[in-house]
Amino acid sequence: VQLQASGGGLVQAGGSLRLSCVASARTFGSYTVAWFRQVLGKEREFVASMTWDGRSTRYTGSVKGRFTISIDNAKNTVYLQMHSLKPEDTAIYYCARRDGILVRTSAVSYPDWGQGTLVTVSS
Repeated sequence: VQLQASGGGLVQAGGSLRLSCVASARTFGSYTVAWFRQVLGKEREFVASMTWDGRSTRYTGSVKGRFTISIDNAKNTVYLQMHSLKPEDTAIYYCARRDGILVRTSAVSYPDWGQGTLVTVSS
């Protein structure tokens, strides 16, 4: 499955952005989608995940209450709505996918990745 992320950009602190990630083909069976982010020189960091049916979500502590992950299975698209953005949210954001519904926050657990979209939050 190929993933295409988009929606990044430059925003002032306190602003909002919505990232999108479109899958190249419909996925059958159970799976989990996630968003990660990476700052140059640092490891890729888990941001949020959701199971294909929307029943299970997880967020890293620093984005809880500000970011929302969602899935539109009819459009093969996963979203990351980001509010109250902070300069420390600046990073390249990647979407990822794995089979199954077990919660995994490690990047190595996800075999499918999008190309990344840059989010820059100015102070």
